[in-house]
This record gives sequence, C-alpha cells and structure tokens, in this order.
Amino acid sequence: MELVKAALAEALRLLRLQAPPTSLQDPGTLGPPRDRYACGHFLLLLLLLLDRGSRAIRLMHCLPSSPAAPPGLPPTCSPSLVSRGTQTEAEMEVEASPGPPGLSNGPPAPPGGSEEPSGTQSEGGGSSSSGTGSPGPPGILRLAQPPQRIDAPRRNSSSSSPSERPRQKLSRKAASSANLLLRSGSTESRGGKDSLSSPGGPGSRRSNYNLEGISVKMFLRGRPITMYIPSGIRSVEELPSGPPPETLSLDWVYGYRGRDSRSNLFVLRSGEVVYFIACVVVLYRPGGGPGGPGGGGQRHYRGHTDCVRCLAVHPDGVRVASGQTAGVDKDGKPLQPVVHVWDSETLLKLQEIGLGAFERGVGALAFSVADQGAFLCVVDDSNEHMLSVWDCSRGTKLAEIKSTNDSVLAVGFNPRDSSSIVTSGKSHVHFWNWNGGTGIPGNGMLTRKQGVFGKYKKPKFISCFVFLPDGDILTGDSEGNILTWGRSLSDSRTPGRGGAKETYGIVAQAHAHEGSIFALCLRRDGTVLSGGGRDRRLVQWGPGLVALQEAEIPEHFGAVRAIAEGPGSELLVGTTKNALLRGDLAQGFSPVIQGHTDELWGLCTHPFQNRFLTCGHDRQLCLWDGEGHALAWSIDLKETGLCADFHPSGAVVAVGLNTGRWLVLDTETREIVSDITDGNEQLSVVRYSPDGLYLAIGSHDNMIYIYSVSSDGAKSSRFGRCVGHSSFITHLDWSKDGNFIMSNSGDYEILYWDVAGGCKLLRNRYESRDREWATYTCVLGFHVYGVWPDGSDGTDINSLCRSHNERVVAVADDFCKVHLFQYPCAHAKAPSLVYGGHGSHVTSVRFTHDDSHLISLGGKDASIFQWRVLGAGGTGPVPTTPSRTPSLSPASSLDV
Repeated sequence: MELVKAALAEALRLLRLQAPPTSLQDPGTLGPPRDRYACGHFLLLLLLLLDRGSRAIRLMHCLPSSPAAPPGLPPTCSPSLVSRGTQTEAEMEVEASPGPPGLSNGPPAPPGGSEEPSGTQSEGGGSSSSGTGSPGPPGILRLAQPPQRIDAPRRNSSSSSPSERPRQKLSRKAASSANLLLRSGSTESRGGKDSLSSPGGPGSRRSNYNLEGISVKMFLRGRPITMYIPSGIRSVEELPSGPPPETLSLDWVYGYRGRDSRSNLFVLRSGEVVYFIACVVVLYRPGGGPGGPGGGGQRHYRGHTDCVRCLAVHPDGVRVASGQTAGVDKDGKPLQPVVHVWDSETLLKLQEIGLGAFERGVGALAFSVADQGAFLCVVDDSNEHMLSVWDCSRGTKLAEIKSTNDSVLAVGFNPRDSSSIVTSGKSHVHFWNWNGGTGIPGNGMLTRKQGVFGKYKKPKFISCFVFLPDGDILTGDSEGNILTWGRSLSDSRTPGRGGAKETYGIVAQAHAHEGSIFALCLRRDGTVLSGGGRDRRLVQWGPGLVALQEAEIPEHFGAVRAIAEGPGSELLVGTTKNALLRGDLAQGFSPVIQGHTDELWGLCTHPFQNRFLTCGHDRQLCLWDGEGHALAWSIDLKETGLCADFHPSGAVVAVGLNTGRWLVLDTETREIVSDITDGNEQLSVVRYSPDGLYLAIGSHDNMIYIYSVSSDGAKSSRFGRCVGHSSFITHLDWSKDGNFIMSNSGDYEILYWDVAGGCKLLRNRYESRDREWATYTCVLGFHVYGVWPDGSDGTDINSLCRSHNERVVAVADDFCKVHLFQYPCAHAKAPSLVYGGHGSHVTSVRFTHDDSHLISLGGKDASIFQWRVLGAGGTGPVPTTPSRTPSLSPASSLDV
C-alpha cells in the first residue's frame, strides 16, 4: 500500500514538472494543459481513497481548477503554497490551507509557530453547515519557519538540475516531518486521552496535532473534541488534581415508593416512620400534631446497592429487614438481590441474608412473631417464586420450596404459630406448614395447602391479608371483597394424601370497596382497617365485619397503598401517587411526604431563595421548599415537562415541554402568562441570561431560539435563532455579560454564539477561551472535561453543574451516582467523591442559590435528593467512596 501511494505521488510530481509555463502565461501561476489537470485530479482521488485522510483533500483545494486560472492567490490555497510551485505532496500535508469560509479551529499563528488545520469542523468534531460571522485566522499546522517568497522567474530558472530535485524534496520532507514530531507533543503532557480511534500508525493520527499549551483533546465514540486552554493557565499540570475539600451529606429525600410496591410502610418503636424510595430506606420523624403540617427530620439507611422492594419490622420494633432487587453495576455485571437486616437505632447492618440465593429480586418478606423474630420468610421474584425460611441470627437457610408460577404479593407468619406461613397473590391463597428440622440448615420441609374458594368467585388477585386474634385470616382482593378464612376438615370420602387433611375455606364474605383492596391493618383495639383503590376509602371494621367509621382520601393523592398505626388514634397512609399522609378518620388526612410518580428530568433552583422546581413525565410541575422540606405547590402541565429555569427576578419560571411548547408561569399566582411553540420536537434546555433580558431555548430540531424578555419576565418576543448545530441541543450556558452562549449538542459539538450581535456563530472558537460564564452546565468544555470516565460512550453523563462560588462541580451520571469534582476539572480521569442512593440514572443536579445544598433527580425512581454541602472544615459523615459493597461502618450509612 505504501508503494502504491508513493507511486501515485511520484506520478503527480512528474505531471507538475512537465512543460514549464510559457511566456504567454503569468509567471506567478501554473498553466499545464487541460488533460494534465484531469489526470492530476484522478490521481488525487486515488490518494483520497488510499489515505482516507485530509491530505488529499487539501491537495484538491490547492490544485488550480482550470488552465486559465487568473494570476494571484487562488481562493482555496494559502500564500505559501502559491509561492512554491515545486512543493511536494508531503509538504502540502503539513502546511495546511485555511480552507473555504467556515469555522476556525485555532488561534492566529504565532511567529515561527505551528497551527493545526482549519475548516468547517466544530470544536466538538461535528460539522456546521450554516451560520454567519467573520472567518477566523488561518489554521494551525504550518512549518516552524515559513519559506520566504521568491520571484517566479528565479524559481523556474533554478540552477538545480531535474535529477537533483527529488533529493531536495526528500530532504524537505524529512525536515518538515521532524518539525511536526517536535511540535506535536504527547497527549499525556496535555492532559488529554490517547487517540483510540485513529487508524493506522502514528503518522495517521492527525487529530493529535495540538499546540503545547494551546488546546487539549479528548475522544467520545472515536470523535475528537478539541478544547482551548484559557490564556491565564500556563500549564494544565498546575491545576489542582485531587478531590474537592467539600463533601455531601444526604439531608432529605422527597418521595415515597407507593406506585408499584407493597409492604412499604411501618412505624418503629421509636415513633419513626420507616419507608423506602430508590436505594434508600428513610426513617422519618413527623413534626406537629395529627393532621398538622410536616417537618420533623429524616435519617437514612443507605447500605443497598439497588432499589429496595419490600420491608419487614422485627417484633422488637428496632430491627428492620429490607430486600432489594437485582441490578447491574457500572460495567454491566449483574448485582445479586439480597436482604439486609439492620439496626434502626444505629443504622448498622447486622446480617446480610441470601446473597446468591435469590433471583431477580426480593418480592416479599416477614419476620416470625411467636418466637420473638427468630426466623425470616422470603419470597423472591424468580419464575417459581421460591419461598425460603432463614435463621435471622446466623443468616442460614433452613428450608426452601417452589411456591407458584403466579405472582406472590404478600407473605406472613401466623403470629401464634411460627410453623404456619401464608402467601397470597394472583388467584391464590396458600397455607404452608413448616417443619423446622431441629434447626439444621436446609433440613426443614415446607408443605402447601391451597385455599378453597368453593361457591365464592375466585378473584384475580388477593393482594393482602391479616391474622385475627381468634386464628381466622382476612384477605382483601381485587373484587373489593374481604374474605374470612377458617380451618376445616375435608370430607373423609375425599381424602388427600395420607388420609383426610385439614383445609382452609371461606366462612364469610363482605363487600367492602369499589375496586381493589390494597391494604389491611389490624389495630391495637382489635378492629381492622381496609384501604380501597378505586374508591380511595379508609374503612374501620368491627367484629363480624361491621363498618364503624370511614374517611376518603383526596383524589390528587391517589388510592390507598399501605396503612400503619401511629400513636393514639393517629394513622399513616401511603398512596399510589407516592404521597405519605398523616391524620385520623375523624379529622382527615394531610400530606407529610410527597413526590413525583414518573421519570424526572426538569430541575431549576430559585435565584435567591432555598426553593427549587421539578417536572417530568408525570406532567406535574412542582415547587419545593428546601427549608421546610415540603411541597409549596404543584400544577398539571397536561404534557411532559423536560426542562425549566427561573427568571433572575424569581417572579416567573419558564418550562419546556416535549411537544416544542414552552410556558412562562407566575410563581405566586401559578398562572400561565406566556404560551409559545417553537417547532414540533421536544425542548431539552431553557435558560435566562444573567440580566434577564434574553431567554434561550434549546430544541431537538438542532436550533436555539432566542427571545427578548420584558423586565418582569412576563412578555417575550422572538429575537433570533442560533442555527449551526448538526444535532439536537443538550446543554447551554450564558456568559456573565449576557451577550454570548456556549452550547453542546448530541454529536458532541461545542459551539459559541454572539447573541447580542445577531445570534451569530463565532467561527473562531479560540477567541472564546477566556470568556467567563455565568453558569456552567455544559458537559463538554475545557473546565470540565476531566469529569468524563475512561472509555465513555458520550452518554455516561446526563447533567453537570458548577457551584456559584466556582469551587466544585457536581455531576449526574448514568450509573445512579452523584459525583463531586474540584473546579476547574481539567485533568483526564480526575478523582471525585461518589455518592449513591438513587436507583436509576441521575438526570439532573443543581446547586441552590447560596451553594448550601445540592439537588439531584432520579430518573425512573422518581426520587429527589437534597444534599447538604459541607465545607473543608465542616462536620458530618465521611463521604462515601466508589465501592460496590457497602461498608459495615456507620459512616457509610448514617446521615443525620
């Protein structure tokens, strides 16, 4: 292949050497016959196919288009190329032309310096096909000592013979290659990643031609991204490279997982309410009286590595068992489901049960009661829904059996007899008898007796049950009925295996609710509470299933999911719309914990208050009070909200939707003051300028729409459009003077815009290297390129935010983690502090106005975490480290 390319280059050279210009031609131009030009273009096309690089393209630009080319400088050729008619092909590769009008990739060439090639390539590697503005200076790959301009007649009458010219050209080629190697420098010295995508040997790595101290380069999916170093930074190595002195402590978790889980709400002996969301088990102490406002405080057990699915409280009211689902780690390796038994007072993990024994996840679990909680019963989410019994103190399995192929929704020990276990779920109630096998691991046996419905209609789901003091069992089903089950002997004429056997049959039925019954709760006075789905009613039942009292849950909170009895007459109710209510049947209920019900994406913080706003796929726009830890207000957007931003005055907020619409709402009255549509694709970012005079809207139609905004933010008028990105807009930031925008796109472009000058694309991005930005949320840029992990595919980081004091950078990644980096973060694979807790990809992070807290959003887990930012000398728990196995020390799981 090298011989073929050399032969083509020699043929091209011989074509140039033929027939020197005649006296009729201008001595400063080349004028070979037309057939030689056609042959030359053909040879260059072959070179392009063989080399697959930019060398042949630059040769094409520098070749005259016709024999009648006018005297002077061709439009696509640099002066140095025109002045050297006998220049070799290798010299043209190093001495690049500025190319057609387009984006400039670098700074003006310093005297005797070298620059890299120019063209229309963006800083992020994508091409920009439109936009206006003055072209940048020539590109940045020139010889260290540019050749002097020589008169054409003297050039053509050189004393060198034709046989000596090839030797001179080879010498010049060697010299230019040596200069190139001296100037290129190593990627390691520039702090960038090595090129993993450049094919061939070192000579084909054209993307690495960077000036030392001018730029750094990283690669995402094989695409080079060039970022220019600010002039105030003499060397990247001088920047701090360690983790930041600031740390994060989990302060509050907004939300409750009631939408798709059961066994998720209990009251501990301490009076704390225990529930879960994402990977965190929350211990909440309510404030105020029954039905009063929320407040109180939270503690968090954070030992789980994936989403928690179910809870059980030990009879002592202190120990808690929590089961998690299976997941995958950062490298795609499966994480095994497990049950943690932990102390709610110290938040220390006491026992890890079933690691490697469960499949997919832990669906339901329960402690035994009759023997002071010595055993734990677990049902996993495998196809056979394996039922197993474990010794809590030793963590050993005593018995295991396949329960059913249908889903199992609840499990429990008979409080009077630990050898009796009940499971219920899809179209079944199973009564199990467990022979403990004298405590020998694996020696116990489980036998099943199926509940007989007889003349009663078999419901589709039996979702819950409770044991009555007299030994009977009440079940709630999807038909809205409460069934009473009692023991009876089957007819001796129809014996089972081993003769007549005891069975469980329905002895009474009461129609309690319209729609499903999701929860049953036995109160201390012996009465039973039932919670309805469709009718949202709470009903208290006396002996004989006589209704005593009832209350209805407001519709916007959803159906009743779980019920727990608090002190006195107080009740706590979890709902299917992820709300936790507190109150009683007489006075009604009010929310103490609220949350979203679907994937979250939009987040913005108030400019001067400790408040923040969220929106997502549940179409709810919510304003949260970060000091009171409560929901201030919420409205229904009717469409999916994906992004939001407060006006600097705080009086209005702009919200971008998935249909191309964006709204402006008054934060006090919640009224929509503006409703505008730009395009028909989703909006990914909205951002007000620091002075509040402009609003920028980034869309998936590859455009940034700019609007002029009135002083109060209520009125907007189209100012212009920023056109030039070749993919959808992902992030954007305003400069501190409010005149310029930096933007990122889905194909990893970094572009800069002069908004005040007419929304013009700034073609010379080198000139923007010293510009100061009011916010820094773009995930691509010199100041933050170190946050990207090694081997990233470009989608690993969803959101980024620099603190207002410009000391740290928070990052939301695709692996359920929040990172804290030092700012600027300009070292490849920079170290960070890593914090877990989210059970899904983290979609957004933002600092509050005074940098006292950081807000992070979970995606599918619909959780909102409020982190307290602790200074270098602050007190608080030791930050978590990137570890897949949770530590047993309280520092890793205790946040007060």
